[in-house]
Amino acid sequence: MMKKLLSALLLSTALLAAGCGGDEEEAHADEEGCEHLQEGPAAAVTAAVSGTGPAVSNDHKRYDIALVDIAGGKGGAVSFAVSEATDYVLYMSAPVPVTVTNSSGAAVEFEESATSSSLCTDIKGRHVVPLTVGTHTLTFGPSTLSSVSLVIEESGEHDHAHD
Repeated sequence: MMKKLLSALLLSTALLAAGCGGDEEEAHADEEGCEHLQEGPAAAVTAAVSGTGPAVSNDHKRYDIALVDIAGGKGGAVSFAVSEATDYVLYMSAPVPVTVTNSSGAAVEFEESATSSSLCTDIKGRHVVPLTVGTHTLTFGPSTLSSVSLVIEESGEHDHAHD
């Protein structure tokens, strides 16, 4: 079953690749995000009630984030240090609300936001956000869930080396 699913995924990716470059790049990022959501490697972190929280990165890892008690339910914050100004995709394992603020505390608007991906049913949140160089804060919640998994990928094509 898994081989059939993988074959179908590879075939659909190849068909997308034959289309325009934007679709290919999006499909590649979704493939990467899905792979890391499913297979890791994983790092466990606990979100901070306030402040910037523990660091997460776009280092081909799944961050399993334990959400803490906040007003209205569960949530918290983590920080993401951006070294290259570009669009990033936040892949999440659950539809937990998330906001992004820059180092000045200003909200960063998502370019697109979805609760699924046609390439991967494990993606329950997919948010494309343009980020500048510096440290950004990702704030989750409020939610009824006690955890969420997060994978961050660059939106466009990039060289990928498995760690």
